[in-house]
Amino acid sequence: MISDPVFYLAAIVAVTFLGLAKGGFAGVGLVATPLLPLVVPPVQAAAIVLPILLVQDAISVWVYRHDWDAWNVKVMLPGAVVGAGAAWALAAHVSDPQVRLAVGLIAFTFVLGYWLLPAPKKERGRPSAWLGVFWGGASAFTGALSHAGGPPFQVFVLPQRMAKLRFVGTATIFFAIVNWMKLVPFFALGQFSPANINTSLVLIPLAIATNFLGVWLVRITPTEWFYRIAYSLVFLISLELIRSGLSSILAGA
Repeated sequence: MISDPVFYLAAIVAVTFLGLAKGGFAGVGLVATPLLPLVVPPVQAAAIVLPILLVQDAISVWVYRHDWDAWNVKVMLPGAVVGAGAAWALAAHVSDPQVRLAVGLIAFTFVLGYWLLPAPKKERGRPSAWLGVFWGGASAFTGALSHAGGPPFQVFVLPQRMAKLRFVGTATIFFAIVNWMKLVPFFALGQFSPANINTSLVLIPLAIATNFLGVWLVRITPTEWFYRIAYSLVFLISLELIRSGLSSILAGA
């Protein structure tokens, strides 16, 4: 098990944000992405986090089991399978900074469009299923390469303005399935060592507590404020993705 106290300082912050994200504030988990790779290698950090995510997924799936949209999950999952496979096939050719910059620009444009363009005069129906396949693939692809799967998912689902708990439940079910897809590659990479698994186990009680905290916060937040917070989080995350992607690309230039 990892014994470095600096690692656990970073891990406590990272797991707290992951718990809030899994509880329903999708997007804030991205704050955790750059923390652990500061103190351990990125692949090891991802391997430590994955069992924690699976436990949090199990809790959130149970909590939101009656509040999710089957149509969205159905149309996004085929793309997710392709996207996850493409990520592992292209991992050596597509850099993390490039992916983060691309996702940041897409999310930035999406939120600006929502804020600046006039609202539609009539209620929107279901978007195209093919768009769901595309954004599901983009979400799994960017999630596997740089843990930035949230913004592509939100680009497709947020404009549908579904009920607050239904939106959260849909995200929960979709990303729970995507996380299970990641198990095989990490086993193949040999990252589920006893040291990594034991470190994950130490952090799981905190993960469970913060998961329930996220669920509670979602339930007490009014729907209109929930959507304002969601779009604001996507906007802030897009700025961070653009900043981190650009700075890494320029540093390597």
